[in-house]
Amino acid sequence: MIIVSDTSSISNLLQIGLINILHTLYGEITITPAVRRELYAIPEQEKQIEQIGWIKVQAPRNQKMVVEFLKELDLGEAESIALAVEEKAKYLIIDEYKGRAIADAYGVKIVGILGVLIQAKQQGVISSVKPNIEKLIEIGFRLDKKLIAKVLRSLGEEYQDLS
Repeated sequence: MIIVSDTSSISNLLQIGLINILHTLYGEITITPAVRRELYAIPEQEKQIEQIGWIKVQAPRNQKMVVEFLKELDLGEAESIALAVEEKAKYLIIDEYKGRAIADAYGVKIVGILGVLIQAKQQGVISSVKPNIEKLIEIGFRLDKKLIAKVLRSLGEEYQDLS
């Protein structure tokens, strides 16, 4: 089974220096050609991605499904969901709300960046989630304050308003 990722989680983890947790948790990550283009649109990310040997690119075969998803999503999300459906991916790593809802409707198991951080802490890959949430907020990633509080408390970490 493969793990498919959309753009935002890879991009955000690159920006906060935690991209390798994806490899530690999941091994190889598969992205689509559209996701690669989105990642490469940020020049410094292209060099970083090229040096990572565990991210592979695979196009979805079902272009009708991609076209259907394009009615509500951007191309990267549409391709990622289509690929996850046709490959019966173990996970689709995606944060965008509409994309998550569509993937869920197709029976795809989804995880977002917060879920990745939770798994990383639970498996001992990182010692704390809170500083990484703070870094994500600093780079402009939006998370619901109530969700942050719930997650941190469930992990035994102290919560205070991080905004």
